[in-house]
Amino acid sequence: MKTSVTAFVAFALACTLALPMGAYAEEAPAQPNGAAAIDLAPSALSAILMDAESGTVIFEKNSHDKLPPASITKIMTLLLIMEALDDGTIKLTDKVQTSENAASMGGSQIFLEPGEEMTVEEMIKGIALASGNDASVAMAEKLGGTEQNFVAMMNEKAKQLGMNDTHFVNPNGLPVEGHFSSAHDIAVMSRELLKHKEVTQYTGMYQDYLRKTSDKPFWLVNTNKLVRFYSGADGLKTGFTSEAKYCLSATAKRDNLRIIAVVMGEPTTKQRNTEVSQMFDYGFAQYMNYPIVGEGESIGMARIEKGMESQIELLADQSYSILLKKGSSTKDIRYELKLEDKLQAPIKQGQPIGKLIVYQGDGMVKEFDVSAPQSIDKATWWKLLKRSASGLFH
Repeated sequence: MKTSVTAFVAFALACTLALPMGAYAEEAPAQPNGAAAIDLAPSALSAILMDAESGTVIFEKNSHDKLPPASITKIMTLLLIMEALDDGTIKLTDKVQTSENAASMGGSQIFLEPGEEMTVEEMIKGIALASGNDASVAMAEKLGGTEQNFVAMMNEKAKQLGMNDTHFVNPNGLPVEGHFSSAHDIAVMSRELLKHKEVTQYTGMYQDYLRKTSDKPFWLVNTNKLVRFYSGADGLKTGFTSEAKYCLSATAKRDNLRIIAVVMGEPTTKQRNTEVSQMFDYGFAQYMNYPIVGEGESIGMARIEKGMESQIELLADQSYSILLKKGSSTKDIRYELKLEDKLQAPIKQGQPIGKLIVYQGDGMVKEFDVSAPQSIDKATWWKLLKRSASGLFH
């Protein structure tokens, strides 16, 4: 009997080890070879390492603990600025006037004076490099009308992104009761910000000047020293208050792999930078990105019932890839487009309409949401009549 039990256990273990490595790419990519036992950020209260493209978590430690985020808050401020630039609400050259409220902010600042004007681009530099609390509030008032209204926009965006560990009270991260986030949520909003590829032109700068031609030039030096000292690092945001300690959401890219590392509650800047570098080293040494669909490539057609267009082509609005351990087999990787049953107009641009599901063999590796690339209005009765009539002759 004992021999039979031993044989069964050995057989079960062999079957487990025979599973394709890609099958673990989404659920637990950090676990093969005992990686989950490694604490890559021993000094941090909370940490996470994430693949920026797929959102796959490589390593995490207390990643959902609600903690004060300090100036990492400004990632959400920058995200809303980038979205406003994309939709044409503002332009980089627009002038932003500093209010008394914005000028009164303490802590890290670019020393804006009441009534002083800077362009949106200069304000972005002031936020991204110098962590300007005053610049953050000035931009919040520009976009929201009031700081409070902008904060409501921040919380609404957090809700849309599924950031369930987060509540914002201000746009800059100055200490206040009820203002908190988590390493996981910070990685999520960092990933969203990085979809605006132009942001790293600012977050990846090491130094620049504001008021360069004035009699009061202001030298900006990036508070994130990794952009200078770690190969491939080009963002994103540091943070420090006596309550939050030293925090950092950093990103780096090598070859076709971009990763995000977040640490919160580090005791010193040295340990913060050392541990983020260690997380980066681990990610780049152990993992690779395997491309599935390139940005702009067709992933299929969607049939729309009772719409002004009867079908639309779905083009990838981003590149889709999966994270694999280096050396993993890439054989038998494929994807399927699964759309919702009976898509019916009206449909709004950005509305979820299905999934792109990646398989390796028979096992699902990853699924991505697919959204409508354009709005489809409901067809008029005349349009439907003509369509029906033309169908009679085909």
